[in-house]
Amino acid sequence: MDVLPIALERLLDRRNRIPLLAVSAAMIATIAVVDWWTRPYVSLGLLYLFPIMLAAGFLTRFSLVALAILCGLFSEAFSSLDPTWRVTRVTFETLALVGCGLFVSELIRNRRLTSEMQQRLRGLVETNPAAIIAVDKRGIIELANQGAAELLAPVKAGLIGQPIGAFVPELQTALRLNGGIQFRTAMQCLVRRGDGETFDAEAWVSTYQEKGATKLTAIISNAPEEQGQEEISVDTAKTAVAERPVLNSRQAAILRLVCEGLPNNQIAIRLGVTPSVVRNTLQQIFAKIRVKNRSQMVRVALERYGDLL
Repeated sequence: MDVLPIALERLLDRRNRIPLLAVSAAMIATIAVVDWWTRPYVSLGLLYLFPIMLAAGFLTRFSLVALAILCGLFSEAFSSLDPTWRVTRVTFETLALVGCGLFVSELIRNRRLTSEMQQRLRGLVETNPAAIIAVDKRGIIELANQGAAELLAPVKAGLIGQPIGAFVPELQTALRLNGGIQFRTAMQCLVRRGDGETFDAEAWVSTYQEKGATKLTAIISNAPEEQGQEEISVDTAKTAVAERPVLNSRQAAILRLVCEGLPNNQIAIRLGVTPSVVRNTLQQIFAKIRVKNRSQMVRVALERYGDLL
């Protein structure tokens, strides 16, 4: 499906500027000669659209307008139509050629800007020492930089095409339970390396929609050792509480907004309460679900309160 756009993108590369402008000029000359030759029978003025569109990716707006005017004059010069309406026809033909050329020019310019931005972003991701991954709706890793490969260290195969659940199960859970809701959050998770080693890590997670499917991106880094020793694991919390503690409406609302990545002051504005109310409610949630900080709370929320999110 992407073969044609890729081929067009390569064709319209700036390195092809001179050859394509030469082809465009040759097309204009050919159309003009054939139009002159067939003048008593048929008008070929419509064909000037093609060289205009071909040159649109390489000419400035002013040059494009000038070329469109030239083509409009050629079209009328070899026309056998009533000369009474010559000025009107030239005006409308020129406007049509200018509009088409400028439209194609903007499309190509935007495509180039998007492509350049993607290349810069790809370079930034690849050279970033942090582990950055992108996961599709099925939980399969689509993109992973060198930092991710070094952190997760699969033994035999690369990360691309591998299930994220094999390395970071909490990310698979977050993707499965999000229900199409976009969120940004930070969480603590257990990472399993390809060689079987496990360690605690911090993950900054964001979900987004692409062509109707929910996808996930994450930046993963090692959690500080002393922090990992202080924290109560989620498994311990789940063992200590036989049933999921019930949250009231305010607690559920604040939990939802925390999982969306909002700080306390924004949560307070969103709910129409004071920041102190938000802090007190967070302490209540910490006590109920037996966690010590927001990262643990987000992790427990994704695993046990998916319906509220």
